[in-house]
Amino acid sequence: MSEKMLVAVFSASGITEKVGKEIARIAGADFFEIAPEKPYTPEDLDWRNRKSRSSVEMTDPSARPEIKDTVSDMASYQTVIIGFPIWWGVAPRIIETFLESYDFSGKTVIPFCTSGGSGVGKSDIELHKNVRGDVTFEKGVQINRPDETRIREWLRTVLKGDIK
Repeated sequence: MSEKMLVAVFSASGITEKVGKEIARIAGADFFEIAPEKPYTPEDLDWRNRKSRSSVEMTDPSARPEIKDTVSDMASYQTVIIGFPIWWGVAPRIIETFLESYDFSGKTVIPFCTSGGSGVGKSDIELHKNVRGDVTFEKGVQINRPDETRIREWLRTVLKGDIK
C-alpha cells in the first residue's frame, strides 16, 4: 500500500501497545506511543479509588494530560490508526489531548480499543468531537490481543484493500 500510515497508541498496561505494534507491523505503518509526560503509576490507574489520577481525569471532561512527545511529520500521514484502552466506557483523556494537538484534515482516522470488560461502546463516536478538519472516520473496533488473523481481516475491511 503506497499510502503512509501511522498507528498511534496509548497503553496503560502494555496490552494496547502490543496490539498496536502488531497492527503497525501487518499494515507496514509507523508506530507512535502516546506516552504521558508524567507516567501513570499503578496507584494512578486504580479505578476503584475515586481520588486516583485516572479517576479524577475521567470525571473531568476538560482534563487533558500532557503528552511526552509529538509526531513530527503528522502532515505526511494519510491514515492514522488510534489505539487506546477503554476507561469508564470511553477513550482516556490523553487520547483527546492527542486528537486536539493536530490537524487531521484530509486524513482517515481509524480507532481501535482494548478492554477487559466493555466493548467499543460510544468511544469511537465520542472522539469525533475532538478532531479538527475534514476527516473520514472508520468505525471503531475492539481487539484485545495481537491476533494476526483477526487484525489482517479488520485491516482489509477498514483499509478497503490488500495489505502486505
